[in-house]
Amino acid sequence: MTALKEGPSDIQEGHELRRHIGRVGLLFASVGSIIGSGWLFGALNASQTAGPGAIFSWAIGAVMIMFIGLCYAELGTMFPLSGGVVRFPHMSFGSFASYTTGWITWIACMSVAPIEVEGALQYATKYAPFTVAHQVDGSTVHTLTGLGLAVAVIAMAVFVVINYIGIQWFARVNTALVWWKLFIIILVILAFLFTQFNSNNFTSQGFLPQGWHGVFTAIATSGVVFSYLGFRQGIELAGETSNPSKNVPLAVIGSVLLTAVIYIALQVAFIGSLSPGDIAQGWSKLTFANDFGPLAAVASLLGLSWLAVLLYIDAIISPADTGLIYITVTSRIAYAMGRNGNAPQSLAKTTDRGVPFVSLVVSFVVGLVLFLPFPSWQQLVGFITSATVLSFGSGPLVLAAMRRQIPNQERPFRLPGGHTIPFLGFLSSNLIVYWTGWGTDLKLFIAVLLGFVLLGVMMIVNRARGQEEPEWNWVAGAAWYVPWLGGLAILSWMSDYGGLGWLHFDTAIPVFVVFSAIIYVIALRVRLVPEQVERYIDDTRREAAIEEDALGAMP
Repeated sequence: MTALKEGPSDIQEGHELRRHIGRVGLLFASVGSIIGSGWLFGALNASQTAGPGAIFSWAIGAVMIMFIGLCYAELGTMFPLSGGVVRFPHMSFGSFASYTTGWITWIACMSVAPIEVEGALQYATKYAPFTVAHQVDGSTVHTLTGLGLAVAVIAMAVFVVINYIGIQWFARVNTALVWWKLFIIILVILAFLFTQFNSNNFTSQGFLPQGWHGVFTAIATSGVVFSYLGFRQGIELAGETSNPSKNVPLAVIGSVLLTAVIYIALQVAFIGSLSPGDIAQGWSKLTFANDFGPLAAVASLLGLSWLAVLLYIDAIISPADTGLIYITVTSRIAYAMGRNGNAPQSLAKTTDRGVPFVSLVVSFVVGLVLFLPFPSWQQLVGFITSATVLSFGSGPLVLAAMRRQIPNQERPFRLPGGHTIPFLGFLSSNLIVYWTGWGTDLKLFIAVLLGFVLLGVMMIVNRARGQEEPEWNWVAGAAWYVPWLGGLAILSWMSDYGGLGWLHFDTAIPVFVVFSAIIYVIALRVRLVPEQVERYIDDTRREAAIEEDALGAMP
C-alpha cells in the first residue's frame, strides 16, 4: 500500500517552479480544455433555443468571456502562479474571499469530469442503451440509464486511476490530442458546408425566432459559454510557462478567439446542412433520427457515414481529454485549500508519487453524486456554466483592487481603459449566472450555502482541537461577497428565466448594471491595506512553491 505523507511544511530557499511549458504548449493547454464535449452538442442546443440567432450567441459569449479572461491575463502575468484563479482573491481580500472562491471553483471543476462522461455516453447510445430521451421543462434531454450510470462510474474511476499512476504520460500526448480535436472540428465544418448548404434555413422561420431573449438564454444554457470555459488553463499554468508576460495573454486571448471562429463556423455549417423539413415546425422542435449524437446524426443524413464514425470516436477522445485535465485540477484545488487552512488538512496529504490521494478520492465521490440531480449533459451544462463564471467573477474585482493596493507592481501585460474592462468582466459574470435560470441557480446557491455551513463546522472543530486558524478578514471578504451572492440569488429568483417573472428581459440589464456597480464599489472600499496585501502575496508565492514541490507540474 502506498504510504501517505504530509505536504512539506517548508521549502528550500531558491526553489523555482518548473517552467517547461512554451508558448504553443500553453495555448494548446487552453484550447485542449476548451474543446471538450461542448462542441458536440452546442450547435443543436443553441439552434433549438435561438434558431439562426445562435450565431450571435457564440459571438456575444466569446466577447463576454474575453472581458473576464483579459482581467486574468493581467493578473496571471503579474503573479505567474499555478492555481491563480483561487489564489488571487486571497491577496486582495483575504481568507474568507479565498475560501469562498475556492469552494465555488472546486464545485465548478469537479462537475466537468461527470459532464464529459455524460457527453461521451450520450453519443455512445448509438451502440448501447446508455441514455434515454426524456422531456424536462419542455426540452428533450438524454438521461443516463442504469447501464449508463454503471459505465459512468467506471469511467470516473479510470480517470482517477490514470491520475494516480500515470498522468505525466497523458501530458505527453495532450498536444497530439488537441491537434486531433482541431482536425475533426474543421473537417466537420468543411464537410457540412460543401455537402449541403440551405441558405433559406437562416430566414424561413425567422433569424431570431425567440428574439434576443433566446439569444441570451442560449449563451448560458445551451453549452455556448460552457464551450469557452477552458481558457482558465492558461491562467492555472502561468507558473509553469517559460515567458508568462507574453505566453499567458496569448493563451487566454488566442484560445478564445481561435475557438470562437471555429464555433461560429460550425454553427453556420450546422444550420445550413439541415433539410428544410427538419425545421418545418420551428427551431424549438428541431429533431431528427439519432439526435442523441447530433453532429454524427447529421453526417449520416448527409451520406457521410465515414465522418459519423470519426465523430463517434471523437465523442470519446475529446471528453476524455478534458475530463482527465479537470480531475487533476479539482484535486489540486482541494489540496491547496487543505494546505492554507481553508479545508481539512487531510486533503493536503500526498502519496510518495506526489499524488493528492485524499483530494482525488473526494473529487471522485462528489463527481458520482452529481449524476443524481444532473443525470444528463443538458441538465448539468447550465450548472457548470453558472458555477464557473461565478468563480471567475471575483477576478475583475481583484484586478481593480490591486491597481490601488500595489500600483507600482510590475505589470508585464496591462489592460487599457481603467475600470472599463474589469467592470464589464464582472457584469458579464453576473449576467451569465442570471441567464442560466432560477431552476439551475437554486441548486448552485444551495451548494454555495453548503460551503458556508462546512466552513462553520470546520472552524468549530479546529477551535475544539486548538488548531491555529487563518486570518479570515471578514470585512474585506464578506462585506462584498455575501451581498453579491445574496443579490444574485434574489435577482435570479425574481427573473422570467424560471423564476417569479417579476424581472423581465428589458429591465434586467439596467438592474444588473446598477447592482454590479454597487458591489464593485463596495469591494474597492473594503479592500485590504497595501501592507497586508504585500504579506499575503509573499505567503501565496511560498504556498504555490510548496504545492509545486509536493505535486510536481500540472499535465
